Amino acid sequence: MFAHQVEVGNAPSLDSLLASLVAFVHSAAASGLPAHQVERQLFSRILGLGREAFSLFLRLQGSGDVGERLTLNGSQLQRLEQPHERPYRCVFGDFTLARTVYGSREGQRIDFVPLDNRLQLPPSDYSYLLQEWDQTLGCECSFARVAATVEDILGVKQPVDSLERINRHMAEAVEPFRESRPLPEPQEEGEVFVVSDDAKGVVIRRGPQDEAPKAFRKRGDKANKKRMAIVGAIYSVKRYERTPEEVTAALFRDPRQVGQEQGKRPEPVGKHLWARLSRAEDGTQAEPIAAVFSWQKQELDKRNPSGSKEVVSIMDGQPNFWEAKSEHFGDEVEEVLDILHVTPRLWQAAHLFNKEGSEEARQFVRERVLRVLRGEIKGVLKGLRRLGTRRGLAGKKKKDLKKLCNYLQSNQERMRYDLYLKKGYPIASGVIEGACRHYVKDRMERSGMRWSIAGAQAMLDVRSEYLNGDWEAFHQARIQRETESLYPHRQLLETLAWPLAS
Repeated sequence: MFAHQVEVGNAPSLDSLLASLVAFVHSAAASGLPAHQVERQLFSRILGLGREAFSLFLRLQGSGDVGERLTLNGSQLQRLEQPHERPYRCVFGDFTLARTVYGSREGQRIDFVPLDNRLQLPPSDYSYLLQEWDQTLGCECSFARVAATVEDILGVKQPVDSLERINRHMAEAVEPFRESRPLPEPQEEGEVFVVSDDAKGVVIRRGPQDEAPKAFRKRGDKANKKRMAIVGAIYSVKRYERTPEEVTAALFRDPRQVGQEQGKRPEPVGKHLWARLSRAEDGTQAEPIAAVFSWQKQELDKRNPSGSKEVVSIMDGQPNFWEAKSEHFGDEVEEVLDILHVTPRLWQAAHLFNKEGSEEARQFVRERVLRVLRGEIKGVLKGLRRLGTRRGLAGKKKKDLKKLCNYLQSNQERMRYDLYLKKGYPIASGVIEGACRHYVKDRMERSGMRWSIAGAQAMLDVRSEYLNGDWEAFHQARIQRETESLYPHRQLLETLAWPLAS
C-alpha cells in the first residue's frame, strides 16, 4: 500500500541519533559551514530523530495484548491467535502496527482492538496531524501541489486521490461543527448584523452521460459546464457613520487633504462564510439558495436571540435572492442594494452621453453618485430619462438607458443611502464580493481545474472553516467526534493494566 515502511526502532538508535545531531552542530560550527547548509541538514536529522522517537513510542505501546479474554457489554471476547496489521502514515513516515484483536473467532467481526482504542487512531491510514497539514495546504492549492510539497519537506509520499478522499471525508464533519461551534461573546458583537449573498460559477467536469464538447462552438455554446455556488456571509460590525461627500470622495479615490482625518473602518466580528453548490441537473438555484439563507437565519437567531440588534441585508439586484431574504428573514431586516452595483450603471449612463474616459463622463457620474447617496434617486432617474429624450437617444442607446433606469427604479426602496449612512450601516458588500473572489474563485477556478459536484462541495465546506478562523477548533471537534464514534468502549482500558513493552 505504501511506498516504504519505517520499522519500529529502539532506544539505542534514538540515543545514537541524538548524539550524532549534537556532534554535527559542533562540527558545523568548527568548520564554518554556511547557515543554509546547516539548516537543511539539521532539519533532515531532526526528522530522522522524530521518526525514531515515534518508532520508540509505538514499540513501547506493544501490541495491546491485555490478556486471553476480556468482557465487553457482558459478552466474553477472546484474543485471536494472529495479530492484525494496519498501516499508519504520519508526518514522520510510514509505519506498520501489529495489533492484538479480540472477537468471537478468526474470520468473524473484530469487536475490540485495545491498541487502536488507546492510541485513538483515525479511521483512515493517515494521522490526524498529517491530514490537517495536507488540508491546510489543500485549501490554498491543488492536491497535486500538496503531494509534491509535503514530499519535498517531509519525504512522505501521498497519492492525489487519497488527499481528495480525505477532503471529502473531512467535509462530513463541517455541518455538525457549524451547528455547535463557539460564537463570539455578546459583548464582542458589533451593533449591526449583516447578511450578504452572491453567486459564483464553478467549472464541473463532464460526466460519462454528458454530451462531448463540440469541436467548434456556435454563439451561445459554452466552453465549460458550470454550476453556481451560492455564497453566504454573516457578521456583525460597529456603526460607521459617514456623509455622502465622504463616501463619494472614497469611491473616486480623492487624495486626502492635509490634516484630514477619517475614523478607522470597523472590522467585521465573527465573519462566517459558507457556499452551497447547485446539484440540480438543470442548474437551478432554488435548493442552494434556500440552504444558504436557512443557515444564515439559524446563525442570526443564535447570535441575536432577542432580535434587539438591527440587521442589514446587502446584495445586488438579483430578484430570487431578495425573494429568499423575504421568505427567511421577513420585513424586519433592512434591505440595502450594494452601492457598487449602482455606480457601474451610472457609468454606463455617462457613456451614453459623453465620451468614455473623458472628464465630462467622470463629472457626470460623480454628480449623480453624490445625489444618490443623498437619497435623491427619484430625481436622478427623472433627470436621466429627460436627458435621453432631449439628446434624442435611439436604437441600442435608448434600450440601454431604459434597462439601467428600470434596474435602479425597481431597487429604489433599497437605495435609501442617506438613511443608511446616518445609521452607520455598511452600504457595500465587500465581504461577499471578496468571498466570491477569494473563497471560491481563487481555489476553484485555477487553470485546468475541473471538479466533480461532490468534490467541489467538499472543498467549499472545508475551505469555509479554514477561512472562518475556526480551523484549529474544527479539527479538535472533528477528532473528538470521530473518537467517540469509533471507540465508544475505550473507557474499558481504564479497568485493565496496560503492558508497556520493555
